[in-house]
Amino acid sequence: MKSVAILGSTGTIGRNTLDVIRRHPGEFRVAALAAGANSRLLAEQVREFRPRIVSLDRPEDAASFRRGIGIRGLKVLAGLEGAVEIGGGPESTVVVSAITGIAGLRPTLAAVRAGKIVALANKESMVVAGSLLRKAAAASGAVIVPVDSEHSGVFQCLTGGNRPHVKKVILTASGGPFFKTPLREFRTKSVAEALAHPRWRMGRKVTVDSATLMNKGLELIEARALFDLEPGELGILIHPQSIVHALVELCDGSILAQLSPTDMRFPIQYALTYPGRRESGLPPLDLAAAGPLEFHEVELRRYPLLALALRALKEGGSLPVALNAANEVAVEAFLSGRIGFLGITDVLHAALDRHIRASVLDLDDIFDIDRRTRERTARIIQRKE
Repeated sequence: MKSVAILGSTGTIGRNTLDVIRRHPGEFRVAALAAGANSRLLAEQVREFRPRIVSLDRPEDAASFRRGIGIRGLKVLAGLEGAVEIGGGPESTVVVSAITGIAGLRPTLAAVRAGKIVALANKESMVVAGSLLRKAAAASGAVIVPVDSEHSGVFQCLTGGNRPHVKKVILTASGGPFFKTPLREFRTKSVAEALAHPRWRMGRKVTVDSATLMNKGLELIEARALFDLEPGELGILIHPQSIVHALVELCDGSILAQLSPTDMRFPIQYALTYPGRRESGLPPLDLAAAGPLEFHEVELRRYPLLALALRALKEGGSLPVALNAANEVAVEAFLSGRIGFLGITDVLHAALDRHIRASVLDLDDIFDIDRRTRERTARIIQRKE
C-alpha cells in the first residue's frame, strides 16, 4: 500500500486525487493533507480518509480546526512550515504537489530532497527552480512524475527508450474560452467570461492563464526543465478538443501521441501508480464519438503573452522567475476587478521591460527576484487604477 501526502488537498487536483484514491481501496493510504483556508472541506476529507497529519495556511485556522475536529492523535500544523513538514516527512512515499503558485516551491523541494515520488501539479516550482529540483532529485533518488495532462502525456510517450530519438515535443492547448472571439472584443471580456473554460474545470488562476495562453508558456518552460530539452525542441499546437495531450516527434519522422478524456484523474492516477498502471473505473476515450480532431497554429496576435513566455524560455536565468511573479500579481488584479483582461498583457510587458537580469543560484535568489518583481508589478497596477 502506497502512503500519499497531498499538498493542496482542497483544490481541484487535490479533490481529484482523493477521488482516485477512493476508487482504489487497499492500494493507497492518505498519510497527510495540506490545505489553504478551506477548513470545512478539509474536515470532511479528514473524517473520510483519516490522515495522521494536516496543515492549514493560517495559524488561527489551524487552532480552530484542532479544537473542532475531535479526532484523537491528529497532528495539526500551520503555515509554510506545516506544508514543508508534510512534503518532506517520513509518513508518505508519494507526495502530490498541487499548491498553486510559487507558494508550492518549498514544500515540493522538501519532498524531492526526501527522495519521494513527487506527483508534480505545481508547474510554477519547475518554472522558477527547475535546475534546483533536478539536482535535488539526482542527489536523493526522488522521481518527479508530472501531473499536468500535457507533461504526463510527454512522460508517457518517452517511456520505452524513446528519449534519445526525440526531435520535437509538442504540447497541445485548448485555446481557452476566447479561441474564436474577435480580437476587437477582448477589451470588454469579463472575469466570468474568462473563467468559462470550454473543456477543463480548473482553479481560477490557471483558467485565466488558459484564456491568455500563459499556462502553455509556463508549461513550455516546465517541459524544458523536466525533460532536458532545448527551446527549439519544443512547440505548441491549438487542439480545441483537448483529447491529444502531447505529441512527440522522433528523428525518423514518426510522431507519438498520448490521448485520454479531458479528466485530470487519468494523469493523476498514472502518477500515483507509476511505474505500473491500474484499471481506472472511468469511462474510456471513445474516438468514434469524439468526432474530428483539429490542430491549429498559435496566433500570437490573439495570445501576446505567449511571446513573453517564449522569450523567457529562450533566455532562461531570472526571466522565468520574473515572468511567473508578474503574471501571478496581474491575474489576481484581473480577478479582483482592478484591471481589465487586456490589462494583464499591458502589466506584464511593463513589468518585464523593467526587469534586470540577476543570478539564480539558490532559493534565496529566486525568492528575492520574485519579491522585487511582485512589488514592481503592484506599483504598475496602482498607476493604472
